[in-house]
Amino acid sequence: MQKTVYVGLDVHKASISVTTAEEGRDGELRFLGTIPNTSADVIKLAKRLAREGHRLAFCYEAGGCGYGIYRLLRKLGHDCTVAAPTLIARKPANGLRRTGGTPRSSGSTASAT
Repeated sequence: MQKTVYVGLDVHKASISVTTAEEGRDGELRFLGTIPNTSADVIKLAKRLAREGHRLAFCYEAGGCGYGIYRLLRKLGHDCTVAAPTLIARKPANGLRRTGGTPRSSGSTASAT
């Protein structure tokens, strides 16, 4: 069975930061660095990571850069997930919102004088 390497991309207009995580609980995490946000550099990255014969699973957060990277990676035969930031699970807030330095639950408000 082919080992999977997970590739996280932090996509910006001019650059992409790349981190990999090996499969399994004890898999190694590595920050590989930053590459220019061009098709040629994304192709070069994918070829370099696939060189060892691992299955690659890319993931990045949806943003203003669109789905060009997704289409490119899928065309190269790799898995790619685009995560919507609003759908990423988050720990619920503890209910104490701070407004002007005073907890809401204290009964005072920022507009009260």
